[in-house]
Amino acid sequence: YNRRSDGILEQLPSRHVDTGMGFERLCMVVQGKKSNYETDIFQEVISEISAITGKAYGANEKWDVALRVVADHLRAVAFSIADGQIPSNNKAGYVIRRILRRAVRYGYTSLGMEEPFIYKLVPVLARTMGSQYPELRTSGKHIEMIIHEEESSFLRTLGKGLKMIEKTLADLKAQNLDTLSGKLAFEMYDTYGFPVDLTQLILKENDMKLDIQGFEKEMKGQKDRSREDAVTENSDWTVIRETEGTEFTGYNSTTAEVNITRYRKVRSKGRECWHIVLDKTPFYAESGGQVGDTGILRFKDGAVKITDTVKENNLIIHIADSLPPDPSKTMGAEVDTGNREKTANNHTATHLLHYAMRSVLGKHVEQKGSLVTPDRLRFDFSHYSKPSPEELRRIEEIANSMVRGNYEGVVSDGITMDKALGMGAMALFGEKYGDRVRVVGFGDSVELCGGTHVKSTGKIGIIKIVSEGAIAAGIRRIEAVTGSGAEDFINEKLRTLDEIAALVKSTGSLTENVGRLVSENASMRKTIEKLQMKSCDDQLREFSSKAESRNGISFISGILESESVEIIKNSASRLRSNLAESVIAIGTETGGKATLLVLLTDDLVSKRGMSAVSIIKEIAVEINGGGGGQPFMASAGGKNPAGLTKAIARVAEIIDSL
Repeated sequence: YNRRSDGILEQLPSRHVDTGMGFERLCMVVQGKKSNYETDIFQEVISEISAITGKAYGANEKWDVALRVVADHLRAVAFSIADGQIPSNNKAGYVIRRILRRAVRYGYTSLGMEEPFIYKLVPVLARTMGSQYPELRTSGKHIEMIIHEEESSFLRTLGKGLKMIEKTLADLKAQNLDTLSGKLAFEMYDTYGFPVDLTQLILKENDMKLDIQGFEKEMKGQKDRSREDAVTENSDWTVIRETEGTEFTGYNSTTAEVNITRYRKVRSKGRECWHIVLDKTPFYAESGGQVGDTGILRFKDGAVKITDTVKENNLIIHIADSLPPDPSKTMGAEVDTGNREKTANNHTATHLLHYAMRSVLGKHVEQKGSLVTPDRLRFDFSHYSKPSPEELRRIEEIANSMVRGNYEGVVSDGITMDKALGMGAMALFGEKYGDRVRVVGFGDSVELCGGTHVKSTGKIGIIKIVSEGAIAAGIRRIEAVTGSGAEDFINEKLRTLDEIAALVKSTGSLTENVGRLVSENASMRKTIEKLQMKSCDDQLREFSSKAESRNGISFISGILESESVEIIKNSASRLRSNLAESVIAIGTETGGKATLLVLLTDDLVSKRGMSAVSIIKEIAVEINGGGGGQPFMASAGGKNPAGLTKAIARVAEIIDSL
């Protein structure tokens, strides 16, 4: 059925039954097994996990669950990475990251694996399924690298979480409490990725419990906020004309006489807009990394602005802030040609850079994502190390030589995939290909692509790489600008160099002049630090000469003048190392903010059980701040320098009360 916005169900023309008989279940039936995991599809991987972890399948139910989770999640993550989707904090990448982290957690808590191990399973998965899915073999090392990096990162997170839990448990015990707040558990889960079931397990081992109602309340609040952010209200489509789809005419023209076939009102995040579908359109819908076209729908007495063009369920949808007054009439569709031309420049430049990168870095380079806008281009590619400056220069040179070669674009539309691959065409990540495909070639660059391009490469003008960096293990990102955008970038760099030359009064080599200034600055900085350190040492010696004896403890205190808190810490630490049964309390003001520092000699910590952390937490309120540290040294920062004297006086009171 199709459910309308008023709740009425409309019967669809085709009706089917989903039996749920997927490949794994069919294998289970054919092989006479009671579980998918007992079939040969999973058993080789599970056996490898057992060999690595030393936990035999079938010996312990807890182990069995973990072995099945790891084997199942490995497949989902490995196939996704092979298809170009890497773990991240956004959208589909976040799903992959959560799946992998769940597998790591089961390995950690149930199988005792505190070191990365899931990446070691990729070869056996490729051996099991590589004949049907060859990308598992060709991308095996790449998949291993990304999984290993993700495992290592999350295990570090688990380690940090364990330290946080240990500290929190110590604080709870000190206060004679046995319940961890749900808010703190949720913060550990949401901010640091620390799983709540592991938190509960650790609490149980320490005869404590979790405020699970509080945790669930925080979780519900987050879900409600996410749901509110994501709410989109769509009205039903108003159908004017029944058509089979939209004919795209934008490869050859940026204008067309069109008719609206259907429209609907959409409300999202308090903003109202209209979705419009046409019988034909010159507007390119966002796809394969290329952004959608903008422009106008022109009618007799005015025009409606099209702010974006997207695809949804095979419909090309034009997004507009308003609806034409009479949607039934024929009107003119006009693409913003300025933006289209800039986008085409950047899209063709993407192909040229891709070809150049494979020429310089190697044929293993594959595009793993792209974004093509009127202003810039970027694409993500597989490579195992940072390209050198010389390699980047060579890539740029090859791409620009192809621009100057002014290669005509050769488009082969509607050919079979086999024929396209026979032509040497490369498929770009993010594109969806049917039985018939489109091949775009510029010289030796030949790729499968449905996007819009320049007629000849000379139109691009110039390609300039502006940044390159890593975004994940084995995945790097390059960004570039073309044409007038490249000119603006280069001119801005030249203006900056001219300004620097004027500032340093350069008359010869700018590089040599700046290098000399950097060297002189470093030398002066060292001199200043030595003078600051000597001043700090002198002030502390003066404070030490006026030390008070309180409750059998030497109390050294004062307000110190210094620009560097780090220098104060170093000087105070040196003083502490030469003392016994002493407390040092120092205050300072830097940049309008207050800093407190408390140090205890080792004998006070070990024999009298004193803690600098406890003292700093008690006195930090006087400067409207907070802090922490270690038992022998703790610090606090705050917004109220006027409270420094009172804070130090409270240290004296604490010593007196011992």
